[in-house]
Amino acid sequence: MKAKDLMIPLQEYLTPEHTLIEAASLLRIAKRGEEKIGVKALPVLDKNLKLIGILSIGDILKAVYPKYMYLMELDSFTWDGMVENIAKKMANRKVKDFMTQMVITVREDSPIMECIDHMLKHNVKRVPVLNRDNKVTGILYERDIFYFITDAMQNSMEV
Repeated sequence: MKAKDLMIPLQEYLTPEHTLIEAASLLRIAKRGEEKIGVKALPVLDKNLKLIGILSIGDILKAVYPKYMYLMELDSFTWDGMVENIAKKMANRKVKDFMTQMVITVREDSPIMECIDHMLKHNVKRVPVLNRDNKVTGILYERDIFYFITDAMQNSMEV
């Protein structure tokens, strides 16, 4: 089994010039296979459709959580209304400012065990799948590998 056999073909992506509100909207309604159920991340492609990053739900959460908050003692801090205020300020910021630029990828012909290796070593839940021309052709999700593994387990019980 290869990455191309389990990947979900690329249907939607972001550009570095998308705003965070546009990206968030697309993440919420993006198709995953045949279903429009939303996704947790989308690749960011340049004008030549070359992969330059990935934007995840976690990246958007980090955008509304100021870095200085990590350093503060927050016992007596009031959080009320903070997320809403920061979210409004961040809505029109660009994807390029928040995307993850170091993206773990696999090739279409990568064996599934190699894909699992990359996911576990780099603690990622999804990896873009590249063809020979380094174009993104799909996304391989941890969930789909899990289903493949559990199907193999169940099939071994039936023998």
